[in-house]
Amino acid sequence: MSNPQRAFIFDMDGTIVDNMAFHTKSWVAFFERRGHQIDPDEFFRATAGRQGHEIMRHYLGEHLTKEESAQLDFEKESLYRELYAPHLATVRGFDQFIANAKRGGVALAVATAAPNDNITFTLDGLDLRGHFRAVVGAADVARGKPNPDVFLLAAERSGALPAHSIVFEDAPLGVEAARRAGMRAVALTTTLPAEAFAEFDNVICIARDFSELDIEQLFAAAPAATAI
Repeated sequence: MSNPQRAFIFDMDGTIVDNMAFHTKSWVAFFERRGHQIDPDEFFRATAGRQGHEIMRHYLGEHLTKEESAQLDFEKESLYRELYAPHLATVRGFDQFIANAKRGGVALAVATAAPNDNITFTLDGLDLRGHFRAVVGAADVARGKPNPDVFLLAAERSGALPAHSIVFEDAPLGVEAARRAGMRAVALTTTLPAEAFAEFDNVICIARDFSELDIEQLFAAAPAATAI
């Protein structure tokens, strides 16, 4: 009997690339244009992993139409790409980590709340897309994190069951989405300290970057409790 397909599912922003400070700067500038002041740290904790239209409607009003929200989201994301473009790079150890995973037969996928333009900007800008069996973004699912939709679809397209899939995340909402999907998670402290993930029983490892991770040790690790 063949071994089950194993998968690594990567969040993109803050996980593959250390870019969340630039997203925050673009959000601050976007809201300042509209006379709104936001606390950057509080905003990140409340929104990281949510889709753009969900954030727009929450902060600017449920009255926004889909078309109005899309226009606002385009403005904000264009500002982000302008800010981050000179700094585009993978998180330390990522390239070697995925090379090792592929040699070990692990299916690789991206599951992100980012719109297609940002996915293209990052994955194609770094020539990474060809490494992934599946790339799932905001356009592919109706609900953002902490709902599990994006991770479940990424696992399905990778040919792996949730129990054999490990999620890599930098945000609590993303780790919660993995928990709801029945998946173990690795939390990266690119954006928040380790304490931010202390409450999650599906976190099997907390690391600064991918150079600290061992593939077989991750798959051997079990969460403290079964996710629901």
